[in-house]
Amino acid sequence: MTSERDIMGGLAKGLAVIECFTAEAPRQTISEVAQTTGLDRATARRCLLTLAHHGYAAYDGKFFTLTPRILRLGTACLATMPLPQVVQPLLDRLSQRIGESTSVSILDEAEIVYVARAAQRRVMSIALMPGSRLPAYCTSMGRVLLAALPEEDVRTILGPSPLPARTPRTITDPEAVMAELDRVRAQGHAVIDQEVEIGLRSLAVPVLNARGQVVAALNVGLAAGAGPAEALARRFLPALKEIRAELQGLLN
Repeated sequence: MTSERDIMGGLAKGLAVIECFTAEAPRQTISEVAQTTGLDRATARRCLLTLAHHGYAAYDGKFFTLTPRILRLGTACLATMPLPQVVQPLLDRLSQRIGESTSVSILDEAEIVYVARAAQRRVMSIALMPGSRLPAYCTSMGRVLLAALPEEDVRTILGPSPLPARTPRTITDPEAVMAELDRVRAQGHAVIDQEVEIGLRSLAVPVLNARGQVVAALNVGLAAGAGPAEALARRFLPALKEIRAELQGLLN
């Protein structure tokens, strides 16, 4: 077990500062960073100025923003992961076959992290790419990944309070999300109808390794049409399952 004296507190604080910058809050003041991270203002200021000094952040005298240099950290991680290299060719083939954008993601606590993507057209207002993050509770890939966890772990991730509503259709009650996860386990896939963003629907299945463990999620995302959301499964589920079967034979 790692001893407390072996932990670099300064590095941990710097990482917390980096993680507090999100798509919803890309520009932040020192006070905002301090409030988000729980650090005192002086510590937040030193962390931000250190990031700026080494080129990982830009500072205009009031606001800090992360620079493209920060992508080196994520790119290094993705480059050493076998999953993106294995899934990308199959994802490209699937996307070409069905004519829609497809993605693979993994779970990182309460968020999904995109590790591979094949885009046919832009279906969200934000550009999705490897390294992009979205909440797990309201995404199709997030729900199949959460459904694979023990119930106690899921409740810890969701917490007892209402979850943020990204759209009027977002399920925000943790108990209602738990009920949806029961449905996902029973049917083996998840369908999301405009809970992440109005106009977007998606269908996801879990990706298993050769030992039968859920290691990722595979989805198709497309613009919401006039038909029912349930039609997504009839239309795309067979193709997703075919790719999943191929992946299972490749993933240890």
